[in-house]
Amino acid sequence: MTTTSTLTLPTDDGPMPTYQAKPDGVAKGGVVVVQEAFGLNDHIEDVARRFADAGWHAVAPAFFHRQGSPVVAYDDIPAVMGLIGGLSAEGLAVDLTAAVDQLGSAGIVPRNVGVVGFCMGGTVTFYAGTLQPLGAAVTFYGGGLVAGRFGLPPIGELAPRLKTPWLGLFGDRDSGIPVEEVEKLRSATAHLDVATEVVRYPDAEHGFHCNDRPAVYNPSAAADAWGRTLAWLDRYAAR
Repeated sequence: MTTTSTLTLPTDDGPMPTYQAKPDGVAKGGVVVVQEAFGLNDHIEDVARRFADAGWHAVAPAFFHRQGSPVVAYDDIPAVMGLIGGLSAEGLAVDLTAAVDQLGSAGIVPRNVGVVGFCMGGTVTFYAGTLQPLGAAVTFYGGGLVAGRFGLPPIGELAPRLKTPWLGLFGDRDSGIPVEEVEKLRSATAHLDVATEVVRYPDAEHGFHCNDRPAVYNPSAAADAWGRTLAWLDRYAAR
């Protein structure tokens, strides 16, 4: 049985609301769930519960806490762009550290922490894997591969700094992340000292994992990507 709660984590930039989901018994390790660009919404909370159901202690911070932790409708792109514009590399590092520290307070060391992020969160996840050696990182269709976001260099340029085993999951029909950019990232991460893997889904669009968005949800790609995510965490982050 999964236990859920809402926490408020202290950060240098004020309190950060965080959704937590824990399994019964001893967790395999911890997972930081990094939201899409729509905030800490029902879908992200559901993802955290899925991780807990699989044996992981999951925390999902509200990375828009500096802007009041709003949840934005999937079709409200102007609001999304405004919120994303308020993010910074420094602030993201603060928030990621707070989340990892929260798992540490539950006895889970960084080696047993995975970070999994979607859309905007996929980019943040890659960044998290460069900040310190964690157990695992999984990016679902994170952009910024050749043009930097949040004050960060392009993900391809960050690749040599990667300290964490990283799995990237992308859809070939993602109009915002061309296949050519994905393949450049594959090349940039192919010969690092940590394990990396890039998986492409020919029929999947951006957001293919989100079952709350029927227009882009791809059940077969989502199921395969979720299975790969759990296997990656089990292989590299489980204690």
